[in-house]
Amino acid sequence: MTGTVSATPDLPLGVKLAIYFRLLALQGSWNYETLNGTGVGFAIEPALRLLPGGVNGRPYREALARESRYFNAHPYLAGVAVGALTRAERIERFRTALAGPLGSVGDRLVWASWLPFCSLVAIGIYGAGGSALAVVGTFLLLYNAGHFLLRAWGLRIGLSRGLNVASALGNPVLRQGPLYIGYAAALVGGLALPLALQRITGPGRVLIGAIIAAVVTGMLLLARLRERAEGWRIALGVLAVFVLYSVLT
Repeated sequence: MTGTVSATPDLPLGVKLAIYFRLLALQGSWNYETLNGTGVGFAIEPALRLLPGGVNGRPYREALARESRYFNAHPYLAGVAVGALTRAERIERFRTALAGPLGSVGDRLVWASWLPFCSLVAIGIYGAGGSALAVVGTFLLLYNAGHFLLRAWGLRIGLSRGLNVASALGNPVLRQGPLYIGYAAALVGGLALPLALQRITGPGRVLIGAIIAAVVTGMLLLARLRERAEGWRIALGVLAVFVLYSVLT
């Protein structure tokens, strides 16, 4: 195998930005053969141009082929792998070892926790009288704020720590984040769902017992779902129903 990118820790800002923005398109080439592998190769390619010989050199072609092989991890945390692989381009076992942890940690943090929480906040905006635009806008702004920051953090950690990147998975946000976001989602859900129900049925038509039942049910359901990747489907489904109702009425 060929050598590593010699000046990876001091990559030009333009190269780092190119890698980051390419990470946003990581899943654009998703397929059943390499999963996210082609996207990883696409994201890391600006740094590989710094290899001896540039884009016309053999080191560049061989490295790009290696980095475009099979890889499966959560897309928002793939930046950790891309940054680390940029520093340790030769190490195949390192690449394989990164995929599993990044996939499971990302699923718990994003799909099972952050996305349902953002959906419930948006439902709360609906229950408070917000328009369909306010509901969708709130969701997109809140969700993507976390999404973009997580990608940027992952790429920075991968580039700065290289082979020592595994220690970053012990970050409190990654380890405890799903738990606390789950608690917050249960609280927000307990407030948002009764408000949304009251808006649908109209003032004075919701009994206090029904509100209490909705609060308790919502909290218990969300607390159970926070560790399940399937929770995002339920959250988005509920959000879509409220948005559709808001548009039609």
